[in-house]
Amino acid sequence: MARPTSFGRDTGLQVRMFITIFLLGAVYAVLIGVLFASGASGVTIAVVAAGLLALQFFTSDKIALRAMGAREVSPQEAPELHAMIERLCVQADLPKPKVAVAHTSMPNAFALGRSQKAATVCATTGIMELLSPAELEGVMAHELTHVANRDVAIMTLASFFASLASMIVQFGFFFGGGSGDDDEGPGFLAVILVALAVYVVSFFLMQALSRYREFAADRGAAVITGRPSALATALMKISGTMQRIPQTDLRAHTELNAFYIFPASAKQSLFNLFATHPPLEKRLAALERLEAQLQGQA
Repeated sequence: MARPTSFGRDTGLQVRMFITIFLLGAVYAVLIGVLFASGASGVTIAVVAAGLLALQFFTSDKIALRAMGAREVSPQEAPELHAMIERLCVQADLPKPKVAVAHTSMPNAFALGRSQKAATVCATTGIMELLSPAELEGVMAHELTHVANRDVAIMTLASFFASLASMIVQFGFFFGGGSGDDDEGPGFLAVILVALAVYVVSFFLMQALSRYREFAADRGAAVITGRPSALATALMKISGTMQRIPQTDLRAHTELNAFYIFPASAKQSLFNLFATHPPLEKRLAALERLEAQLQGQA
């Protein structure tokens, strides 16, 4: 079957990323305005915000890898994984990212990085032991699609807004809760309420974007490899294995859920409002439709 070397741009994903950043920027501007109106120095706000943004954008991948217990591996240390990534990058017309491995029994994979040239893809030892080569190829193609779509960078940027708002709420209650100055009380309360609103809006926008980008990455992986069924089988294997891992072990990895190919939890969120991924059944159905489409083009 003749396969395209590029899967093109996902317009739906691009529109959703733009809307997410636009709305987050709007609520963030409101937060900055309230901080300024409450008496905070404009210079201080600018310096702190810019510093935190730079820290988040340029170091979040390293922090995440460290939190996962992952490390970059050389072609000599993981020759088969490197060779697979190289083949997929040629197929997807992507620069080869850094390759990392996390030594954990949890079967998972993720991609990080602020750009296509500064990206890292990571697989756990658990997923490499669980899946066949074709299934693992589908998983890694999924992660490379995240890099190609640049949604990893958008998720990193979006998480900054939520992190900053959460920090203001936490530090505000800790340091400002005992203030006895009645004149500053209303200003402080406004900052806390707006920061809380920014956090809530950021959270739901990120979850919605995260769910859609998983569909987009599944589609990209299916087109790159030409085997949607292999990715579908991989997802079913990961799901089955994840359900056998103790919840206490999975909870240690939930902070990176939005970046994993499969969430580190076997439980579904209420009405999927808080879910970082679409239901497995919907992902499998979408891959089945893609399989039929690709077979029809053969």
